[in-house]
Amino acid sequence: MYWRERAECLGIADPDLFFPVGRDGPTLVQIDQAKVVCRRCPVTEQCLALALRMGQVQGIWGGTTEAERRALHRRDVRPLGPKGIAA
Repeated sequence: MYWRERAECLGIADPDLFFPVGRDGPTLVQIDQAKVVCRRCPVTEQCLALALRMGQVQGIWGGTTEAERRALHRRDVRPLGPKGIAA
């Protein structure tokens, strides 16, 4: 089975949850809600790796925001695993 077929976000009724607009107030709540889904996801590492490889700039990918992915890219570190340890 392809990893994307196992993604927890596929079962979400509103995919816009993973594409918040703004940086404060209700957007922060939306980001937190998306990250909760990502924490339950069995393919978070693959999702984050894809986002980093493709330079994905919008949305929540692999449990990270655009700013968090930029920071990972700047530090040139490998994606973190589910326990926060470099994979």
